[in-house]
Amino acid sequence: MEAVARLRNNKFSPRKMRMVVDLVRGKNVEDALNVLKFTKKHASKDVEKLIISAIANWESKNEGESAEDSGLIIKTIRVDQGRVLKRFRPAPFGRPHKIRKRTNHVTIVVDSKNESEN
Repeated sequence: MEAVARLRNNKFSPRKMRMVVDLVRGKNVEDALNVLKFTKKHASKDVEKLIISAIANWESKNEGESAEDSGLIIKTIRVDQGRVLKRFRPAPFGRPHKIRKRTNHVTIVVDSKNESEN
């Protein structure tokens, strides 16, 4: 049985977050946590917390089973664009210059390796 975890309105641009998410897509959960722990990108901390949350959601759905024994994998992980905060900064000749502060939404689905093969 799969479990879902979501992170909404994260303060990184979706492009920067996709660089981190691509490192762990389709991997075993333990391997993904190890990769994220030693990645220098700042966004890897948020993805690491999200994976831990997805593991906890899976354990609450499957009472009596441990995540280590079932061999959890990251079935899908997706980064979507969130809302864009629009700000203005002064430019030459008194004109405004747009600054777009982008956010993102991350959705992760974790499933046991035994059930995903069926």
